[in-house]
Amino acid sequence: MTLLDGRKVYASLALLSALTLTAGCSSMDGNSSGLEYEPQVRKSRAVEEEVGTLSSRLLEMLKIKGKVTDLAPMASSCQVDDDDTEKYRSVRHPWSMYDVDNNALEKGMDNLAEQLPKRGWRVVKDGPDESRNRNREILAVHTKTHTQMEATWMKGLDGHEPMISFAVYSRCFRDPGHSS
Repeated sequence: MTLLDGRKVYASLALLSALTLTAGCSSMDGNSSGLEYEPQVRKSRAVEEEVGTLSSRLLEMLKIKGKVTDLAPMASSCQVDDDDTEKYRSVRHPWSMYDVDNNALEKGMDNLAEQLPKRGWRVVKDGPDESRNRNREILAVHTKTHTQMEATWMKGLDGHEPMISFAVYSRCFRDPGHSS
């Protein structure tokens, strides 16, 4: 596997994690969508910009320099219990920072953990993930927008390049451009 293929795999894993966590946010509470909240009506483009801006702020919070994957936030269907899932959307932004050594990445994760609460994020987890490598993972929710963030420091112990992988994703919303 080439380095580029490895980055694609990590980006895909970040997207899969975002999809899994977003799907895990639903519950049966009598709401027609099956979500724990009533989805707001918002244009996909506005939510993409919001998620992109929050991702940029996360990059700044790392306070380290490295290369960043060039993936844009993207809207897609949001899985809900409603019969017409297409009217619900969610924006996801998977990206990674790489080409930095583990000492810098550790400092970046420490900076992120320190800055998140100061910048309107509620940290819900900061500790090892479930992988064999026990990578450090930070999960947080932006208190104003309810955007969720997952950052995982992959140390490269499995022979891949060390990196911090991010998945930033919005709550489900209803795009007025999609039929109800």
